[in-house]
Amino acid sequence: MSSSQQKSQPQPHLHLHSYFRSSCSARVRTAAHLKGIPLEYSYIHLLKKEQSSQPYTDTNPSASVPTLTVTFPSSPDTKPIIIRQSIAILEFLEEYFPSHKALLPPSSQPVARARVRELVNIIACDIQPPTNLRILKRVKELGGDEKSWAKEVMEVGLLAYDKLAVEYAGDYSVGNEVTLADVCLAPAVEGALRWGVDVQGIRTVWMIYERIRSEEVFVRGDWRHQGDTPEEFRVS
Repeated sequence: MSSSQQKSQPQPHLHLHSYFRSSCSARVRTAAHLKGIPLEYSYIHLLKKEQSSQPYTDTNPSASVPTLTVTFPSSPDTKPIIIRQSIAILEFLEEYFPSHKALLPPSSQPVARARVRELVNIIACDIQPPTNLRILKRVKELGGDEKSWAKEVMEVGLLAYDKLAVEYAGDYSVGNEVTLADVCLAPAVEGALRWGVDVQGIRTVWMIYERIRSEEVFVRGDWRHQGDTPEEFRVS
């Protein structure tokens, strides 16, 4: 959507179903903070299986978070937009709000855009799906060690990310500007640390993480600073 098209559209209201420890939710939270796009939150407690209850599954049949619902209060006849996967949400924010901070290189740099998406997909395809809650529960049910499983999958994926980032990185994962790759990397590293991966030994990934983890927008998006973060985990 062009800037002129955006101006002609009714002002949207963005509502995110989120869970504090969901890395997929953290991607969207952080991107929205970077872009200065306000979000209203509803919290879905994954450990209490709220994602599997109605009416949530009517909205998101995958029984997962995040879910973004876009409504138009000034135009009640406009049909809401519902997007149910984090990468689709990130791409939507990038395209629907073109006047906000870009998290992809410009279209005149197709190779750089492909590199960002390449790194995004290492996180979103190779690391996160095999280590999400439902898969870890299934590994345990089948007699496996879910902790070893998660640690190994995350380590292998971050090593692959690192090998490419050695070539692509400047101050951040691709060049010297924050991109969607960094937005996805930050919560992936947080998760890997939780499962005991020696991320400090993955040098380029750790260098990037050390840079972004103290930036205000990344702090605001992380799992320690959410409305549903339990008090014992919360950091002020």
